[in-house]
Amino acid sequence: MSKIILVYGLPGSGKSTIANKIFQKLESSIVLNGDQIRKEFNDWDFTLNGRLRQANRMKKIADESTKQWVILDFICPLVSYRNIINPDVKIFMNTISESRYNNTDKIFEKTLEENDYNFDDYNSDYQSDLIIKKIQKFDWKKETVQMLGRWQPWHDGHLELFKRCLKKTGQVSIQVRDCQNWEDSNPFDFETVKSNIIKNLDANGFTLGNDYIVQLVPNIVNITYGRKVGYKIEQEYFDNKIEDISATKIRKKMGLN
Repeated sequence: MSKIILVYGLPGSGKSTIANKIFQKLESSIVLNGDQIRKEFNDWDFTLNGRLRQANRMKKIADESTKQWVILDFICPLVSYRNIINPDVKIFMNTISESRYNNTDKIFEKTLEENDYNFDDYNSDYQSDLIIKKIQKFDWKKETVQMLGRWQPWHDGHLELFKRCLKKTGQVSIQVRDCQNWEDSNPFDFETVKSNIIKNLDANGFTLGNDYIVQLVPNIVNITYGRKVGYKIEQEYFDNKIEDISATKIRKKMGLN
């Protein structure tokens, strides 16, 4: 299930600016803008019932998303509406005390203690970086296991290998060789491979940016090292059921080279 980041506040408080900044920096994410959703459903009812319907609608769409992170960008004026959303991260844009919409200002409930972040000024670059560092805990200086491959396509054997790698250091760098159409095979481009990896690992409870990252690398065919390099190259062995899983056979079933 997707995790939800709620960015809320009065109209004109800078919600969309920071929501889009977070989206640009956060992999496997999507932004749901309140006005865009109202437009799609042709629902411009701003009564309390209309706003409640909007909160429930935003929550439903977020829960149905296939992305790891859904960023909700809308006014969400009442505490009860924010409780419906029940976000993993709650950001209040506390930059203005009133908007051009008097009816919204009158009902807006401002409670700073409920939020993970209360931003009083416009500094979306710094603020979005602060949030990304908090929610994505992959540590580039920590000991890490490298998984280098084509992943054409990613399958259950790769998943089992990933699980073993993760146990070694607690985080994994999955590196995808840039080899589409190499040797008249490898039909999937990087974005497709990456999407397949994220979808499978997400379904198994692993989080992009915390447990692993996915990187595009050149079409590496040789790894050469000298003495005392500070890392090991290991082969993992599995039972026949796992060892027999073949990406080549999977591609043939798909009608691909």
